[in-house]
Amino acid sequence: MATDYDAPRKSEDDSESIEALKERVPSTQSGAGDVEDSDNPGFELAGADLSDVELDVVVLPAQQDEFTCMSCFLVKHRSQLDHQGPEGPICKECAA
Repeated sequence: MATDYDAPRKSEDDSESIEALKERVPSTQSGAGDVEDSDNPGFELAGADLSDVELDVVVLPAQQDEFTCMSCFLVKHRSQLDHQGPEGPICKECAA
């Protein structure tokens, strides 16, 4: 018994129109609401007031075994150094 895998499959779900599918999906976007800065959209956590929370971030300077790729500007370990370009070090991912 041979099966034609390229033939279109027929099922009950295929007969449903795109409009019917759209009606089943609840609309998560509403036109109402405050317009916020596009760079900082802000996210609301249900029941959480984080307005008085301060975040402390410790920034470490580049270590002796690290470099900053001049193509992607990520700090990488020396083992990921591909070559020294005219602008500076280039990592293996950017050199590929």
